Amino acid sequence: MSERKARFAVVGCGGISFSHFIGIERAEEAELVAVCDANENRAEEFGIKHNVKAYTDYEKLLADPDIDVVCLCTPSGMHAEQTIMAAEAGKHIVCEKPMAIKLSDADRMVEACEVMGVKLATIFPRRMSPASRFVKKLLDDGKLGKLSLCSGYVKFYRDQNYYDSAGWRGTWAMDGGGAMMNQGIHTIDLLQWLAGRVESLHGYARSVLRNIEVEDTAVVTLQFKSGALGSIEATTTAYKQPDHRIVLHGDKGTIVLTGDEITTLDIIGETVEIPAFEPFSVVPDGHAVQIRDMALAVLHDRQPVVTGRDGKHSLEIILGTYESHRSHREILF
Repeated sequence: MSERKARFAVVGCGGISFSHFIGIERAEEAELVAVCDANENRAEEFGIKHNVKAYTDYEKLLADPDIDVVCLCTPSGMHAEQTIMAAEAGKHIVCEKPMAIKLSDADRMVEACEVMGVKLATIFPRRMSPASRFVKKLLDDGKLGKLSLCSGYVKFYRDQNYYDSAGWRGTWAMDGGGAMMNQGIHTIDLLQWLAGRVESLHGYARSVLRNIEVEDTAVVTLQFKSGALGSIEATTTAYKQPDHRIVLHGDKGTIVLTGDEITTLDIIGETVEIPAFEPFSVVPDGHAVQIRDMALAVLHDRQPVVTGRDGKHSLEIILGTYESHRSHREILF
């Protein structure tokens, strides 16, 4: 392989950016060459820390010929326009979740990247965990048989101070949603990746305890294209609960993922050993896998493991739930 490395810039130096910095540092096929943040002091701080160029103007960063890939770690409501600008500048994009807060924006992002011939990766690190990939292989091999009931549970705790800590949190304009869009999207993506596409849903999503525009609690019933049924429970009001769980039932057995561990694996008439997986933390390990994958995709001119199109269906499920709540009707896909 060529010694050339894919050259990355991190845009938005808030909390999630640390996972991107770590991922770029770990990948021998990648190198960090620039950072960008609207806050001049923060941009300068991270530029000095990583010994790279620091920008406060996103357009000037995009004009830099030394950059191949931009990692968008900005508020969700900014992703669509920033992705389209990057595509038009010939840059590949790694976009944090959610990729957009409107389906029309997601479509524009995908179309812009395809027209300009650049790659768009959407961050879904739970797909990268060894346990999740092992379960995916079991399902693809038919070990669970015909699926009957497949559900996801997202139970985080965020107090009012969390939402008050930044003006964009808990708003439709910048967060795009609450417990489902912000905290739940990873579990929702993993559920549909494992169980298959959702055909229709009916849901409720509202703020029950927190003083925010968006929902702190949601309950959704699902019908999958396979014929299986399921549900999603998502909240940021569950104190000291497992924050992520997926339960899969089929005519040959049951699989439960709690966090990123397989806590139940019961196949009728068969013993399946759960491997001793290497230690894995979704943040930052999942990001590191995806960032290295993007570097290899750029260097070898292939698509990333989770593309923009791949990232869209979880967004459809979330936005469909909001529409179902508003209209009091079933949403069909």
